[in-house]
Amino acid sequence: MFAMWRAAANWTMAPLAIVLVSTCTVPVASATPEGAGTTAYGQTPVWGSCSGFVADVSAIPTAQCGTVSVPVDYANPQGRQAQLAVIRVPATGARLGALMVNPGGPGASAVDAVAQMGPGLAGTELTSRFDLVGVDPRGVGHSTPQVRCRTDAEFDAYRRDPMVDYSPAGVAHIGSVYQQIAQGCVDRMGRDFLANVGTASTAQDMDVVRAALGENQLNYLGYSYGTELGAAYAERYPDRVRAMVLDGAVDPGSDPIGENIRQLAGFQTAFNDYAADCARSTDCPLGQDPTQFVARYRELVDPLVQQPGRTSDPRGLSYSDAITGTVSALYTQRWWAFLTSGLLGLKRGTDPGDLLLLADNYQRRDQAGHYDNRQDAFRAIRCVDAPYPTDPAVWADADRRAREAAPFMAYGAFTGFAPSDACATWPVPPTSVPHDVTSPGPGKVVVVSTTHDPATPYQAGVELARELDASLITFDGTQHTVVFNGDACVDAAVVNFLVDSTAPPADLHC
Repeated sequence: MFAMWRAAANWTMAPLAIVLVSTCTVPVASATPEGAGTTAYGQTPVWGSCSGFVADVSAIPTAQCGTVSVPVDYANPQGRQAQLAVIRVPATGARLGALMVNPGGPGASAVDAVAQMGPGLAGTELTSRFDLVGVDPRGVGHSTPQVRCRTDAEFDAYRRDPMVDYSPAGVAHIGSVYQQIAQGCVDRMGRDFLANVGTASTAQDMDVVRAALGENQLNYLGYSYGTELGAAYAERYPDRVRAMVLDGAVDPGSDPIGENIRQLAGFQTAFNDYAADCARSTDCPLGQDPTQFVARYRELVDPLVQQPGRTSDPRGLSYSDAITGTVSALYTQRWWAFLTSGLLGLKRGTDPGDLLLLADNYQRRDQAGHYDNRQDAFRAIRCVDAPYPTDPAVWADADRRAREAAPFMAYGAFTGFAPSDACATWPVPPTSVPHDVTSPGPGKVVVVSTTHDPATPYQAGVELARELDASLITFDGTQHTVVFNGDACVDAAVVNFLVDSTAPPADLHC
C-alpha cells in the first residue's frame, strides 16, 4: 500500500469529463551567450496565439504563448535543449510585474492552470497589477520533450493489476512491474533527460524564464509540489524573490518515507471526515457507526481484487481504481458525492462507475482512452528529487507504519514483506537530498496551510514557514490547497501581500 499521492491545486483539477488539448510550440528568439556558463540567458520569447496550447482561447482572449529554450544538462549548455511552454496573460492596469504560477504535481501543467484560473480572476486587483504567467516545467505538459514512459494500453494494464500480494513472490512481481516502467522511461526519454528532470534543474529553468520575461525579481504562487519548487528557487536565488506565496506545503526537509507516512495519515483524517459527513444520511454506504467505517469500506473494495466491479465502461472497476478514485475524492469536499455514489454502486451491486471516473480523472485519462503525461512526469521527477533506501527490511517496516497510519487503504494482513518504492531502483541517481531550506529574507514569503489537507498535511506548512522565516496563514478545512478557491479571508490576505508586500496578521486563521 506504500505509494505517494500528490495532486494539483483544487481549481486546476479538471471536471470528470477530461478535455484533451493539442500541443505545438511557438518559436523563440535565439539564445545569446552571456558568459555565465549557459546560453539560456538573454533570450526573449516570441509571443503568439495560445491556440496550440489551450482548448478554448476565447475564455482568455488576451493570453499570449511562446517557448523558452533551456539546456537539458546545464553542465553541457551547448548540448540537447528542452523547450519550456509559457503562457502570459498581461496585466490590465498599473503593472507591478509578473506573477508566475505553478499548480503542483509534480507533473501538472502551469499553462493549463493559468488558462483555467485566468477567467475567474479577471477584473480583480491581482490581474490588474500582475501578468499571470505559467511555465510548464521541463518534461511536463506542453513543454517538449514530454516525459513518456508508457503507452495508453500499458497504463490501462497497470491499473488492472491490484498489486496487493505481499508474499515474496508477489513482491517480486510488483518489483518487475516497476522495473518495466523504468525501462520504458529510459527507452523513450534517454538517461540524460531523466537525470536532469528534477526540481534542481527546474528551479534554474525558472530563473531563465524570469530573465526572458525581463523581470528583475520573481513573484510566485506555488501550490502543493509547487511549494517545493518555490522553496528551491528561493534558496538558490534569494535576491531575485520579491513575493512568494506557497499553499499546501511540502516540507523539503522530510525524507520520502516519513513524508509518505504523514501523507497517508492525512488521507485517513480526510476519510474520517468524509465518512462522518456521509453518516448523516441513512443511505451512507459506510453506515452510521464510526468504529465500523473502515471495516465497511474494506468490505466493499476488497472483493475487487478477485473480480472487478461491473460498470457501463467495459474496463470495469478494478481494486486499484477503487482506491485511486477514493483518494481522488478526498482532495476536495466537492467530490465526496461522487465517492458516495461509487460506493453505493458497490454495495447495491449496481454501477460503481463514479469511482472509475474519479480514478480516470486522477490518472489523467480522457474519454478516448488517452493519458496525458502527468503521472509519468510525477514518477520521473520525484525519483530524482531524493534518495530512496534499498534495504527490504526498511520497506517492510514502512508498510507496517503505513497500515497503522491509513487503515482504510490497508489490504490484508501485514506479512513482513513489502515492495520498495519504484524510486528505490530508479535508473538514474538523485539530484537533490532532503534538507531544511534557507530563507530568502524576512517578509518575502507567505505559507498557507490547511488543517485537514490530506496530501500535504498541516504541520508541513508550519515547518516550511519556520524554515523560510515566513508568515503562516492557517485555513480550517478538509481539502488540498485553498488560495483563490473561494475563501475571502485567505484571498484578501494573499492579494495584499502580493500587491503591497503587507504581511498577513500574525497567526491568521481563516
